[in-house]
Order: sequence, then structure tokens, then C-alpha cells
Amino acid sequence: MVSGLVSASAPPPKIEVSGLELYYGKKRAIHGISFEVKAHEIFAVIGPAQSGKSSLLRCLNRTIEFVPGAQIRGKIAVDGQDTARVKNVFELRRRIGMVAPLPVGLPLSIHDNVAFAPRAAGLRDPKKLEELVERCLRQAALWDEVKDRLHSLGTKLSGGQQQRLTIARALSHRPEILCLDEFSIAIDPVTTMRIEDVLKELRREMTIVLVTNLVQQARRLADRTLFLWNGEVVECDRNDVIFSEKPGNRKTYEYVNGTFG
Repeated sequence: MVSGLVSASAPPPKIEVSGLELYYGKKRAIHGISFEVKAHEIFAVIGPAQSGKSSLLRCLNRTIEFVPGAQIRGKIAVDGQDTARVKNVFELRRRIGMVAPLPVGLPLSIHDNVAFAPRAAGLRDPKKLEELVERCLRQAALWDEVKDRLHSLGTKLSGGQQQRLTIARALSHRPEILCLDEFSIAIDPVTTMRIEDVLKELRREMTIVLVTNLVQQARRLADRTLFLWNGEVVECDRNDVIFSEKPGNRKTYEYVNGTFG
């Protein structure tokens, strides 16, 4: 049994992954992994490059289906519901928001970057749209920097601002789960710390799954961390165990202390 699974007496998990396997054609990228994510926790996934971290995130909201030849076996459940059986995949992806490693701004104004998805979903009331845009930009710690230029192109913002705009756009869906894939890969340390503070606040409203190559970021932010290596779970446990002198697996200790990876 994988260390760190939620006990039977604990509240039901927000996400439950059971025996997940992922194939790209004949190549198996994820090897029958199982773990659970609690509601309103920050759950980090660490591991070397090509260990399956980003692929795992894409499995959670079924964007892996955009990859030709990708096939999933096993089960992913959100609030007890098998995501493979969800007929409205667009609603599933609304519930499970995704922030990409590099900021991908739409060629629209800052305002319309955030308002785009709600408008597409049928929200037309200008006042409600304005309130939603402000709320999302405030949640992403960007409002004070852009409130006087909301109709400027979002692509003209700095890299760190564009990343926070990407987060604001993801928040416009009002997700229950927010997945972030290497959000700090192309931004400076100061902006990274600002976004980390944002995530600590957002956990009050949602569950956060964070893929990161930065071991210390996982240590700072997460409640629990999963160590993935070659598509297999080495260890999954509370941070005070994973980052201790004696985690459950010697390989975990070596990785988080920079011996390999």
C-alpha cells in the first residue's frame, strides 16, 4: 500500500486515483499508480523530468484525450464520481481548472482574457462580468497592477503578470480543483513568491494540485507531496514525512536532498 493514503475514518477524498495507467501507443508512461487528494489541501507532485507528472495532471481533467494515441486504464474519481463516465467533459474541465507551465495569453484585452469563458458560457450581464473580472484579478493578485488598463492587450503584460492573468482566467470558471503545471518555470523568484501566497489563499475555496520541479517549492507550499519516478509512485505522504531525515523510502531522501534528479 502506498504511504499517505487517507484512512477510512477520514472525510472522503476530493480526488481518488486507483490503478491509473497511461499509455502513449504501446509505451506505458504511468504504471498503475494510486493516491488520494483531500479537499482544500495543496497537493504537490515532484519528480525528475519524464517521470509522468504533467501527464498525470492532464489525466485528471481529461485533456490527455487531446493527445493522439493516449489511452488510460484504471480509475480517477472526483467527489466519488468516475470522471471517465462524465458525459459533459466541458463541465468536468470547468470543475478542474488548469494552468499551463508558460503563460498563454489570448490576443484580447486583459478584461476579455478573464471574461472570455464566462461569456462563452452565457454570462451577458455587464455588471456581473465586471464583478467577476475584478474578483478573479484580485484573487490572482493582479488587480492593483492592471485596474487602470483593463482594455490593454493581455499579451503586453510582463511574463509574471501574464502568468497571474492565466490564473485569473482559470479562476473565471469557478473551479473546485486548480491544477498548476510548473507555473514558475519562466518567472522571477519575487513573482513566484507572490503566486505562492495567492495559492495559500485560494486553498480556502478549492483543492490545489501542483506539479513542480522545485523541491523547495513543494516543501513550502504543500500539505502532502507525491514523489513520482519513471511513472511510479515512490512515496506519498505528509510533508513533515517526505522532507524529514527519514522518509518512507531512501530514494525520496536522496531526491529531495539533490543526490539525483
